[in-house]
Amino acid sequence: MKMNKFLILAPIVSFIILFIFVCTQIPIVNQSAKNLPIAIVNEDIGVGEINIGNNIIQQLTAQNPASEESMIAWKIVNLEEMQQGMDDQSYYGALVIPENFSEHYTSLQTATPLSPEINLYVNQGKNATVATNVNQALNSIVNGINEKISNELLATFQAQNVSLSVDQALLYTAPITSSTTMLHPTGSTGNVPLSLFQPIWMGSLFGAMFLWFAMRNRTFNSKMEQLKARLLQIGVSFIIGIVAGFGLTWLATSILNYEFPSFTNTALFLSITCTSFLLLILAVVTWIGMPGVPLFVLLLFFGLPLLQMTPEVMPVFYKDWVYPWLPMRYMIDGLRELLFYDGAVWNESAIVLSSITIVSAMIILAVIWKPRKEESLVENSQVENG
Repeated sequence: MKMNKFLILAPIVSFIILFIFVCTQIPIVNQSAKNLPIAIVNEDIGVGEINIGNNIIQQLTAQNPASEESMIAWKIVNLEEMQQGMDDQSYYGALVIPENFSEHYTSLQTATPLSPEINLYVNQGKNATVATNVNQALNSIVNGINEKISNELLATFQAQNVSLSVDQALLYTAPITSSTTMLHPTGSTGNVPLSLFQPIWMGSLFGAMFLWFAMRNRTFNSKMEQLKARLLQIGVSFIIGIVAGFGLTWLATSILNYEFPSFTNTALFLSITCTSFLLLILAVVTWIGMPGVPLFVLLLFFGLPLLQMTPEVMPVFYKDWVYPWLPMRYMIDGLRELLFYDGAVWNESAIVLSSITIVSAMIILAVIWKPRKEESLVENSQVENG
């Protein structure tokens, strides 16, 4: 009996699908934070020739050079640069040494000791998951500084045969205090950008497919007639984008109870995003047909895990060769700026998405000059008949 080809293809296709899904999990499984830019600010004015803040900075930067193996890449800046960098999403966090640090440090060996304090800042809006890791890392660094200073003080007191009260012992066990401030807090909306991506992407995909099917088998009598049809196709894409943008924002607020700083700004940005995605998909399937659909389905599977991460925690291959080409990352970045950084609708991400919209529309219109199969057959027949 002749074996059915589907019996042969079934295990092959199953393995390919398994391979694809395993590959999509690689970035999540192998993620490791490297070179996270963290600002370090020294405002310590010192006491005489003593400046403990400078000593701390020298120790930290010497222990953690900016290399592939380091989690933190320290950026020595002033307070104003740190604050601006937090607003610009340049830094994931910051360690600030106040101006009275050395003064309080020297008081530890007097009768009226004062605890030196280090101020920690975590840029939560940049990435909520990484912010947790940064918070833990900064507090761990302060604990290390505490341990070092505590050992030095206790060794000094022991050498001088100084007796300590219980309160003094507790103070010298952890002489450095720290305070942590979350900048651009996400609250309960940290995952909102990612949760809104899937409905926008799938809505764009189905919208593009319906528009493609509407023109798939249509015969045009002239290029002008086809131009009008393609312009109508693009115009409907804008309508779909607006409906999807405002509709999704309304559904998210009424059903999911999401709270946006501005309903209108969020809806407008989602409209720009949906129109961009829809025209991008439509441009590809207009030129290559149905084979373009699996491409965007795979893009969803491979892109979704990366959207949860930041480049600093991705494997090198995904960071350099996959993430830069993901159009959906501009939606996540733009929404993050809108929701957590008081950004405007017309931000850098919106400009990129609009550029994708314009180029995609031009590609769709360019299909008017693409030779049709019937025309190619006639030309080949004329050549053969000489």
